Amino acid sequence: LAGPGPACGGRRAAATPTLDARHLVSRATIHVMLLSPPLTAPAEFDGVLAAQGFAVLGAAGATGWLGAPAAEWADWLPFWDRLPPDAYLKDGGRYRRRRHGCYIVDGDAVTPQPHRAHWQPVEYNALHGGIERHFEPVEPALASHPLWNRWLVLGAARASALKGVQPWFVEAHVFRIDTTDGIGRPTPEGAHRDGVDLVSVTLVSREGVKGAETRVFAAQGREGQRFTLTEPWSTLWLDDERVVHESTPIQPLQPAGAGHRDTLVVTYRAAGFQGPEA
Repeated sequence: LAGPGPACGGRRAAATPTLDARHLVSRATIHVMLLSPPLTAPAEFDGVLAAQGFAVLGAAGATGWLGAPAAEWADWLPFWDRLPPDAYLKDGGRYRRRRHGCYIVDGDAVTPQPHRAHWQPVEYNALHGGIERHFEPVEPALASHPLWNRWLVLGAARASALKGVQPWFVEAHVFRIDTTDGIGRPTPEGAHRDGVDLVSVTLVSREGVKGAETRVFAAQGREGQRFTLTEPWSTLWLDDERVVHESTPIQPLQPAGAGHRDTLVVTYRAAGFQGPEA
């Protein structure tokens, strides 16, 4: 990731600055300038993911793969309005809401698993690792929506293309990060890996917020990229063995306003679900 250039600091202001309307507009809008994600065409997606450890699929690519218009995805939106609070935030925040579900995906077959705790080792999540976190399950109406299983199968196909054909142990996380506390942290644990084989992060909606810049770094090396997902249903896919990732905090666009960022995060692991007994 490139660091801030000279325009970000280190220069002494003029003694008698003058600003015309163009300067004022520039200063007012600079904080919402966003770097677009490097989208990959569906036909090239698996190759790019294998080559660089991550790839971003635009909304058109996702809907094309699913064979369903974006309007069908809109059926999902009300489920993000009914998420219960995350009671495990160690920073005392109230900004995260979520649900959780577990599945085994083998080819086109999706088998829901008995509801279980979400667990990560401290090696991958220094903030919340090492504890069993019991979240409310994904609502049955969402899990039975026609696109839900198709999305899980599509992700399993990406995992099999990357790591070899096999059954996948899948965890789905339905997230809302909001500005209840003035600031919301999509990744309070910082840059991290998840201890799985493949991770997908789908932007569901983004309302009234700034921030949430995604940063992807090579796990071994100095390479990295940063960009911001703004298009609903665009998806970042990550080879969890090769890259670490994080998203910067969100703040409301308006000082007295409120906003939120909704995502669906799905992880795929070959060696069973993570747990303290594993």
